[in-house]
Amino acid sequence: MFIEIPEGKDPILYVWGELVPGIGPAASAFAMSIYEHSTLGLREFEAARLRIAQINGCIFCQDWRTERDGQKVEDTFDAAVQEWRTTPDFDERTRLAAEYAERYALDHHGIDDGFWQRMRTHYTDREIAELSMCLGSWIAFGRLNRVLGLDAACVLPSHAGQG
Repeated sequence: MFIEIPEGKDPILYVWGELVPGIGPAASAFAMSIYEHSTLGLREFEAARLRIAQINGCIFCQDWRTERDGQKVEDTFDAAVQEWRTTPDFDERTRLAAEYAERYALDHHGIDDGFWQRMRTHYTDREIAELSMCLGSWIAFGRLNRVLGLDAACVLPSHAGQG
């Protein structure tokens, strides 16, 4: 870790809650709202989230699996996300979610009209805006955790103690 954490303090709760009290709790609330209020299907949500996690290198984010209504993606889903271009396991919405995540993170200036036409064929404007906000959150906060070395200690607050 690259930030001094007082003895006995949880690194995530300290950094996200106490260290920057005017920013951390608001950032945490935004990050959690992505999980609590998303209307995207689980597979496209996880394809985008995992692709960002792979790009960010966030250990926790790569290991995490979102659960909805008792359902999670299959154990091999992360490997399929790495092979999003060719995997037979993805429908077009899921493949586009992984592609959008990669382009958003690595080449947002290169997102062209052809890509947007494909997106608009499979996603509504609301879904595109929602997915874009999810991607922004995952890039920012996953990189923050990785850069500061928090990803090895990361547990989402609402999931602490579960597992």
